[in-house]
Amino acid sequence: MFGRKKKPKKPKKPAVIIRLVRRFGYDPGRVMTEVLEWIEVLAVAGALAAIIMSFITVRMHVPTDSMWPTINGDPSIFKADSFFVDRLTYHFREPKPGDIVVFWHPEETWVDRVVEGSVADLAGVESDVRLLYLNTSPVYTKAFAEGELVSWSEGTPLRLTTFDGRQYELGTKEAGVSSFEDLGIIILERRMRYVKRLIAVGGQTVQIIDGDVYVDGEPLQGERFDHDYVIEGRGFNFGVEATLVPEDHYFMLGDNSINSLDSRYWGFVDKRDVIGVPYLRVWPLNRFGLM
Repeated sequence: MFGRKKKPKKPKKPAVIIRLVRRFGYDPGRVMTEVLEWIEVLAVAGALAAIIMSFITVRMHVPTDSMWPTINGDPSIFKADSFFVDRLTYHFREPKPGDIVVFWHPEETWVDRVVEGSVADLAGVESDVRLLYLNTSPVYTKAFAEGELVSWSEGTPLRLTTFDGRQYELGTKEAGVSSFEDLGIIILERRMRYVKRLIAVGGQTVQIIDGDVYVDGEPLQGERFDHDYVIEGRGFNFGVEATLVPEDHYFMLGDNSINSLDSRYWGFVDKRDVIGVPYLRVWPLNRFGLM
């Protein structure tokens, strides 16, 4: 009995990049073919990595102890916890109190440019300088500083202090002045990724009393909130009294509140600035595992 004849194998298709260069009239030799195939592999890998890092996950570390002991921060990148952040979860559900959330937040506020002939220009304010205070209020973020500006009455003297210690007298607040743009200052915020615990969402009130957090008048309970939240000292602007969280915003606190610059100081996180939730710690190895 005769066996069936085996079908001849189809020749392997050349890589896309090889077919492309041949279409332009170049026929690479064996060595150049291998080089071009490797270039294609690396290009595809790079594109996939870019897609993953942009839309699916991102790796980060925390350079401070603001979330200790949940997350171990350290100024040295080799000692701090390093973890991956899931960027998909919050496309399918809303963040809820107790979640550890990664978000974009302004780390520094700078003068991008000064409008010619404006109050700031006449006062001598220069571009490319980092802002420190508006009057005695720290310029944590543009939104926070403008919130303070709006609260001041007409005729209030305005003074701008930059990070290098220079001060600029901007006259007195006039009617209708409610933003840096009204003073002739165009702001640039340099942002970085922060990680904090979500405490309250838009529409809820939050207040810290004797180290405990109360949301809508009820104390938050459970292991996630078993921390001593500090409000004694200077600079606390939110949560000292019952504070209403605006719609589409979040109130965030660090677990190690004595060493955390968070919503107590600068206010609220816009829903649009949320990146995702940490899910896998990969460094140091003795802390490897799901978060």
